[in-house]
Amino acid sequence: MEKSSCYAKILFIILTSFFLIANSKTTLKPHKPCKRLVLYYHDILFNVTNSANATSAKVSNPPNVLGDFNFGMLVVFDDPITKDQNLVSTPVARAQGFYLYDMKSKYNAWFAYTLVFNSSEYNGTLNIMGADIIEEKNRDLSIVGGTGDFFMARGVVTLSTDAVEGFGYFRLKMDIKLYECY
Repeated sequence: MEKSSCYAKILFIILTSFFLIANSKTTLKPHKPCKRLVLYYHDILFNVTNSANATSAKVSNPPNVLGDFNFGMLVVFDDPITKDQNLVSTPVARAQGFYLYDMKSKYNAWFAYTLVFNSSEYNGTLNIMGADIIEEKNRDLSIVGGTGDFFMARGVVTLSTDAVEGFGYFRLKMDIKLYECY
């Protein structure tokens, strides 16, 4: 009799623990972000004559024998991020990181960067990385963390090319959707 009472108590504890754990977890709602921002990323590639305005520079550029798609080229950047499409608008953040061209058969880049916010509206960082398949209209990169106002943020940034001027300048629209906000 004593054994069955002990088993009943253990079963009660296990079921109670399971119930409490199951009800304490927060569920993610991937269809509804907890925070959303739309910002514009401006990149001006250094070309020897524009050192005063350049926001990015090639740090490696293998010879063209590897193909016609800049395969192996690595670019480091410190780009302004604005709320509108105007390059001379007051930046709300800086994008600091790098991208590299990683396909020999077509233009494709891989990005890793941090959005550094230091404005009256936001303070902190968002860390972003992933493949930018340039020929696609919309591309998703992962938001893998953050600090400050974006502490431990997780989400997706959808990039779409907003403007291109040869290899010297491009502007990306960044639709930032955070699904984990603390």
